[in-house]
Amino acid sequence: MRFENKQVIITGAAGGIGQVLVGLFASEGAKVVAADYHYEGLQNLLPSWQTKGYEVTIEACDLNHKADCEALVQACVDTYGGVDILLNNAGIIPRGNILETTDDMWFSAMNVNLNAVFFLCRAAIPHMQAAGGGAIVNTSSVWGTEPGPNHVAYCTAKGALACLTRNLGVDHAPDNIRVNAVCPNEVNTPMIRTGFERRGLDPDEAVAQLNQSVPIGRIAEPEDIADVIAFLASDAARYMCGALVPVTGAKPVYG
Repeated sequence: MRFENKQVIITGAAGGIGQVLVGLFASEGAKVVAADYHYEGLQNLLPSWQTKGYEVTIEACDLNHKADCEALVQACVDTYGGVDILLNNAGIIPRGNILETTDDMWFSAMNVNLNAVFFLCRAAIPHMQAAGGGAIVNTSSVWGTEPGPNHVAYCTAKGALACLTRNLGVDHAPDNIRVNAVCPNEVNTPMIRTGFERRGLDPDEAVAQLNQSVPIGRIAEPEDIADVIAFLASDAARYMCGALVPVTGAKPVYG
């Protein structure tokens, strides 16, 4: 029970990785606030979590708005008494080069992938300081540390998130608050499959083709990423601060 009685916020909790994170942390004793823009998705998932005896509260949260980010942290404090672990898992993937990227695409990428993390961390860290420590795990991307083509808004936001992670890791290590990031490549989630559909591709065929490009033989499943996030949030990673951990199956961005 690595997370027994730990108070945990998980953003993007209705998504592919988010659902797995909620189940993983709650099954190991955490008290979870599961947040997502798609509140109906959380409502559909809640009965299964409750049936398993998980202690989960769901919250609607639009990460485009600072007030929602701050309210989410306060909801965890009000419900469970504090915040021990913050998992900034939510993200969006706008596609296109700079000429194809609209103002809305650019600002949405910055708001959800970067600014929301800033607001959530700024709101949560004082509670962690008061408790004597905590852990924050951000979901960046190898497309942020090694930018790929035709994703200018996504790569820029995730690259800035990687920098933010390293900065917070240094600043708050003296507070016993460990801030790290996981940096996946492609993950087999509804988000990536929806992206294929929007481009007129068959998701199963597209994933099968991607699998052939990965040295380990397949793209990541949500569990592959969630397990690394859980490690970084756990005491097993007690000496890791400001780390950017690639989880790629050895596939380079240009593979």
